[in-house]
Amino acid sequence: MNAKESGGLRERKKIATREALSAAALRLALERGPENVRVDDIAEAAGVSPRTYNNYFSSREQAIVAAVLAERALRIGAALRARPVGEPLAEAVIEALVEQYGADGEPPGDLLTLITSSPGLRAEFVDMAAAIDQPLAAAIAARTGSDDDFATAVLAAAVSAAARVALERWVRPAGDGLLVVPRGSLADILREALAHVAPALRAADPG
Repeated sequence: MNAKESGGLRERKKIATREALSAAALRLALERGPENVRVDDIAEAAGVSPRTYNNYFSSREQAIVAAVLAERALRIGAALRARPVGEPLAEAVIEALVEQYGADGEPPGDLLTLITSSPGLRAEFVDMAAAIDQPLAAAIAARTGSDDDFATAVLAAAVSAAARVALERWVRPAGDGLLVVPRGSLADILREALAHVAPALRAADPG
């Protein structure tokens, strides 16, 4: 086996381990409730050591939410690259995010209930919007032909910040702070939030 094949095998093993850990975390959270799941339980269910678990996730909440979002960041980058060539950048970015987060991208009912029932899971769900920065910056650069890494990183960070605000608003506790009812369509809230960064995306559009 050459070095390239060995590196590819290691990467596939890492991905498989991460997926096994997140799947175990989600299964246990659904069975027991997230507050009754320990890192040691997740590691044991996935057949690895707690030390190995800590190489992939920093908390049980992160592992649970990773299973729900399932590589959403990479899919957003791919969705942007797949948008029609002549579509303006602002519209392409907005539609790529809405496609992955809104409507069909919303967590199913039982998983959404799980997330909204736990303050820790809600916070992690919102914070994971930051994970779209790098894939989105790379996709923006590819779409615009820009070699200005700083500019594309700033644009991607602005988009992910808007997405984070939209997600936080969608799952914000109502009234007494105990009951969380998702507020309307996540797709609509995303469009409203992203409209505020659309002028910057239009300015960066070479077309």
